[in-house]
Amino acid sequence: MNPNITLPSLGLISLSFIALPSIAAQVESLSTKTQNTFFAQIAAHCGQAFAGKVVSGDTADSAFSGKSLIMHVRECSDTELKIPFHVGDDHSRTWVLTKTQQGLKLKHDHRHQDGSEDAVTMYGGDTMNDGTVQKQSFPIDRESIDNFVKNGLTQSITNVWHMEITPTTFSYQLTRENRDFKVDFDLTQPVALPPKPWGHD
Repeated sequence: MNPNITLPSLGLISLSFIALPSIAAQVESLSTKTQNTFFAQIAAHCGQAFAGKVVSGDTADSAFSGKSLIMHVRECSDTELKIPFHVGDDHSRTWVLTKTQQGLKLKHDHRHQDGSEDAVTMYGGDTMNDGTVQKQSFPIDRESIDNFVKNGLTQSITNVWHMEITPTTFSYQLTRENRDFKVDFDLTQPVALPPKPWGHD
């Protein structure tokens, strides 16, 4: 065997293995510093609940009228936040915010009172850009479009969800053509903790 052929070949193999950790590190860092700061600002309120009010909406949002609106930053880890959104005595909704290798993902966990999943559940989307430390947007994903079509909610297939946080306010917003629904929560005044959301321990 000619060593002049073998040794360079081995050298290339070694270099490829040396490069792998660097590539892996880049993949892990795709949830950006900006998004991590946004996530951390919400996580800082873990264990607290806050009252909100509808600041924009239309007749489609009548279910929220005259009812207490409470968000509860209830379950927190380094990579996931579960935030139930209580509407009066309806404890069916939980926002699930997760760090991914591509950024941040928002899903809506909907349950019935017996804890079983609603037919329309775990819908949402992923960030498409860096966003800001105050606001992140989540255009609808393919899985959610398919779910909405299957359940006759074709008006929702262009949904974009938004979350925004400042030192005093947390906002949840849904936008699409001819629809702008937004709730602002007062972070300066924690309120009594609501009941556990349906289907959660």
